[in-house]
Amino acid sequence: MRNPTDGADAGFGHRTPLKTIRYLGSAKEGTEHFIRQRLTAAANAVLVIVLAFVAIALSGRSYADAVALIGSPWVAVPLGLAIVSVCVHLKLGLQIIIEDYISEDGPRVLLLALNMFFCIAVGAVALFAIVKVMLAGLAPLAG
Repeated sequence: MRNPTDGADAGFGHRTPLKTIRYLGSAKEGTEHFIRQRLTAAANAVLVIVLAFVAIALSGRSYADAVALIGSPWVAVPLGLAIVSVCVHLKLGLQIIIEDYISEDGPRVLLLALNMFFCIAVGAVALFAIVKVMLAGLAPLAG
C-alpha cells in the first residue's frame, strides 16, 4: 500500500500532504461550471425578454384570455424553458457562493443539498403551474 503523504509516489504533484489525504485537489470542473453558468445567463437574457413581452400582453386581459395565451405552445414552451434555465442558473450561482464562503464540511454539504432541493422544488412547482394552466385551457375544448 502506498503512503498517502508521499506526494511524489502518489502521482499528485506538488500538493500538500493534507490535500493528498483528503483528496481536495483540483476537481477539474471549474471550466465546465463557468461555461454552464454563462450559457444559462445568455439563455435567461433572451427568455426574460420574451417573458416581458408576454407579461405586457397579459396586462388588462381577462382570466380566460390569460389562460388561452399561456396555454399556447408558443408561450408555454419558452416559459418552461425560462423556468428551467433560471433554476439551473440559480443553483450554479448559489453553489459557487456556498463553496466559496462556507469552509466547514458539514454545513457546506447541507447547504449544497438544500440548494439543489430548493431549485428543484421551485422548478417543479413552476412547471406544474404551467401544465395546470395549459390543461385548464384544454378543458373547454373537451367539454
